[in-house]
Amino acid sequence: VQLQASGGGLVQAGGSLRLSCAASGRTFSAYVMGWFRQVPGKERAFVTGISRGGSSTYYADSMKGRFTISRDNAKNTVFLQMNSLKPDDTGNYYCAAGSALSRKDYEYDFWGQGTLVTVSS
Repeated sequence: VQLQASGGGLVQAGGSLRLSCAASGRTFSAYVMGWFRQVPGKERAFVTGISRGGSSTYYADSMKGRFTISRDNAKNTVFLQMNSLKPDDTGNYYCAAGSALSRKDYEYDFWGQGTLVTVSS
């Protein structure tokens, strides 16, 4: 499956952004989806994940209550709504598809190219 992430940009602290990840090539609904964040010099960190049908979601502790993951299987797209953004949320955000919902990046088989989110203070 090919993944194309979009929606990143520059936002002030306290603002919001909505990331999208469009999938193509294979049956989107067959995959769990995740979002990870990476900053220079650090490994990719789990942000959130969603089950195939969308009924189960998981979040990193620092994102709970601020970020919301959702998916539209009819449109082959997963979304990440980010509210109350903080400077620490800055980084490249990657969407990923896999067979098992996991917080570990190596559990995911397909990755998008990343979209940069910069939160200014």
